[in-house]
Amino acid sequence: MASSQLFIILSILAIFVPSTLATDYVVGDDKGWTINFDYQAWAQGKLFYVGDNLVFNYPKGAHTVLKVNGTGFQQCAAALDSVPLTSGKDVINLATPGRKWYICGVGQHCEVGNQKLLITVLPSSSSSSPSSSPSSWPSATAGPGPSTSSATTSVGTRFSLIMVTTIAFGMLMA
Repeated sequence: MASSQLFIILSILAIFVPSTLATDYVVGDDKGWTINFDYQAWAQGKLFYVGDNLVFNYPKGAHTVLKVNGTGFQQCAAALDSVPLTSGKDVINLATPGRKWYICGVGQHCEVGNQKLLITVLPSSSSSSPSSSPSSWPSATAGPGPSTSSATTSVGTRFSLIMVTTIAFGMLMA
């Protein structure tokens, strides 16, 4: 009886825990959010999923993070009602799929210093259709996945591991 209750508890955990296991991407890795860094090259090869987080690290007061649209990205200009993030340790949750654009709003950092980031966020890995393949994803996300230096293990991998462990444990306890 106790083993079946434990199996049920572990099964419930396997369903709910993946939502708390988002990947945190430190933008720019050890360079952080700064000028004269190629953020498009940094994003190349990374897979960003709904639920993941972007972490912008920079000296407080030296930069800002502004979410903009495609036009704002191209022109390095934010809407007048945009609220800049200024903590120096800004975390942005990627809540919806699609293209996301970020710029620095300080001085000419975006225009001259190329301090801007464009990524494409994919639907969460647990809800991706089986027909999705890397060849159909935009170039900013194509590749083998997040590098271990800037991201934690992907949600899909963790979910699979949790499910296999739960099923195996349940079979052993039965």
